[in-house]
Amino acid sequence: MDELLAEFLTETGESLAALDVAVVRLEQTPNDPDTLAQIFRLVHTIKGTCGFLGLERLETVAHAAEAVLDPLRHGSASVTVDVVTLVLGALDRMKTILAGLAESGAEPAGNDQALLAALERTAANKRTMLSDADAAPVPAIIDPPRVPPSIRVSVDVLEKLVRLVSELVLTRNQLVQLARAQQATSFTAPLELLSRLTSELQAGIMNTRMQPIGTVWNKLPRMVRDLAHELGKQIELTIRGAETELDRRLLELIRDPLTHMVRNAADHGLESPEERREAGKPESGTVTLSACHESGRVIIEVADDGRGISAERIRAKAAAEGLATEAELGGIGNADLYRFIFNPGFSTAKTVTSISGRGVGLDVVKTNIGQIGGTIHVRSVPGAGTTFTIQIPLTVAIISVLVVGAGAARFAIPQTGVEELVGLSQVGSAGGAVIEHIDGVALLHLRKRLLPLIRLRTLLRLPDSSTPDESAVVVILRTAGERLGLIVDRVFDTEEIVVKPVSPILRRITLFGGTTVLGDGSVIMILDPGGIARACGMGDGIQTPVEPPLQAAEPIERSPMLLVRAGGPHLLAVPLKLVSRIEEIAREAIELTASHRVTQY
Repeated sequence: MDELLAEFLTETGESLAALDVAVVRLEQTPNDPDTLAQIFRLVHTIKGTCGFLGLERLETVAHAAEAVLDPLRHGSASVTVDVVTLVLGALDRMKTILAGLAESGAEPAGNDQALLAALERTAANKRTMLSDADAAPVPAIIDPPRVPPSIRVSVDVLEKLVRLVSELVLTRNQLVQLARAQQATSFTAPLELLSRLTSELQAGIMNTRMQPIGTVWNKLPRMVRDLAHELGKQIELTIRGAETELDRRLLELIRDPLTHMVRNAADHGLESPEERREAGKPESGTVTLSACHESGRVIIEVADDGRGISAERIRAKAAAEGLATEAELGGIGNADLYRFIFNPGFSTAKTVTSISGRGVGLDVVKTNIGQIGGTIHVRSVPGAGTTFTIQIPLTVAIISVLVVGAGAARFAIPQTGVEELVGLSQVGSAGGAVIEHIDGVALLHLRKRLLPLIRLRTLLRLPDSSTPDESAVVVILRTAGERLGLIVDRVFDTEEIVVKPVSPILRRITLFGGTTVLGDGSVIMILDPGGIARACGMGDGIQTPVEPPLQAAEPIERSPMLLVRAGGPHLLAVPLKLVSRIEEIAREAIELTASHRVTQY
């Protein structure tokens, strides 16, 4: 394929993606002259370039679509649903021709007569309406806004630059280690300059991989529009934060999960217009897609104002499939029940349609998001809607980590998952943290909160070290909205590292999220905070907090509670402010007096 054709395929593909968004927007705001001018300009450009390259089939379809759009530019013909559907059909045909052209280098054979005839009939009707009406001035085609000059660079070239800068970061780290070990003061100044320049170069190269998340969302307005017509629903898609930037590789990985979640919201989440009227809601349902940066991560939300998730349906389906006993299901709240929707094959849909209902999708969403170090939160209020919140890292190539030691080994913890460090020597001091034991489980009482404690050496079954506990440190990890304390023997330093994938033989060990090479040449494992949380019995990395009202009238009062079991499988809660201490007593020390159980204390 020659360079001219390759550039045409790239530019035309981008133009067709922009046309999808613009045509759907035109249907919503039919009197917007800027949108109509943009659509006509893009179609006209595609037609002109096709003529220059001798692409007759593509030029014919583009010319027919332009003929339908031309009367609309005069202002006398109105934009209707049928016209928009026909133009979108022409765009789809152009995409099909473009795909064949990219595959073989020549236009694929095909019969476009039915489409061309429909376009011609519509154009003729519009021209008749125009001739019968007073001539209206043609709106001027607005030139696109001037943008800074740019060039196209192959993705392979960018990937090679990223690999080179990754090796440069490793070399910089090695030099820093050598300078520290030899205390070579003469190299301090140039090494600091090299370190700063390497960091700036790294940031610049990584920015070339960053793309607005809106590039993934461009196809969603068209998809939602088609779904609304297919399902007989009125759906409004609201997009916020499309300019939020994310690593190109991560964008590719989240494209399908986001598409599936929006389809689920439109099909399962939103009710029909009749159901919404009966529930006192507007006939038009809303699906909101938003993104923002927060603490070095990207937060993506897919929300709808539909019927919400039925806890009873999930409970019945889980019992029917043997995922849990009825007694176990009766003892857990709605928030915990939501985790079942991520099980493979799990679906509560009454009927299977061409859109959904087969129980596939959300388990793939969970897997794809987990592979890139992300988590999913679910919040639902029956009758008010459901919100899926996805948290993912900005990039997976070069990250900042905290290097810690356990036994004789070293490990890296991503700093995005580290909240704070607490020295064990400070535990128990006035105003500090306190370690408590409840039913044999160690908990860290830190600022009126109880955090599960686990020793990294014990978790990884490493041999004991000679390091005294006084020098150990508790790393407070934050994952999926929960916190836990990880006891490490020592903390070395923070470092920027290059993430390498885990060897296939170790991928089933979910405690590790990757490997890296330190400045001294040592290969160490990168710990996954989500995997550590799962190992501590804190769920599977999918956090489903108790659902608050979407619009709470009053602030929610929160109180720390002590969870206990007494005489049954159900969890009971005791306000922590009423508990002075927890002590163990022997069963035989309990006496029966006047039908009451007492103990001498």
